[in-house]
Amino acid sequence: MKKKLELNVQSLKLRKGFTLIELLIVIAIIGVLAALLMANFVGIRQRARDAQRKSDLRQVQSALELYRADVGSYPLTASFPVCGSPLTSGSNTYIQKIPCDPLTSGRYTYSSDGSTYTIQACLENLNDSQKDAVNVSPCDGTTNWSITLQNP
Repeated sequence: MKKKLELNVQSLKLRKGFTLIELLIVIAIIGVLAALLMANFVGIRQRARDAQRKSDLRQVQSALELYRADVGSYPLTASFPVCGSPLTSGSNTYIQKIPCDPLTSGRYTYSSDGSTYTIQACLENLNDSQKDAVNVSPCDGTTNWSITLQNP
């Protein structure tokens, strides 16, 4: 009995660490948790960029209304400044910099005939409650969806 007890004690002393199966299970669990967290993190970043786009469109809309109040019409499509440039008329500055899209750093779509205007951006969150009922080009409707602001 004493010899058997010594063998069991020796076998316990030799077993230091984890088995391969235990390590694989822990790695699999960590991988699943990391995948879930990353998917949620990507969604949060998309919604944040969409919030920035909506804010940008409202800022441009406010500047356009001030512009029309002073000049009497909206700037034409061809004369609308590129992103990063100011919207001015004479000595008046209506917005210091036309905002750029936060992801592509490109320009939002603007079109105007002088009496009306349309500003568009592409939202990344396809489930956004403020998106257009009908998707408008250049947004593809699969990875992004349009949002449009028009003159009031």
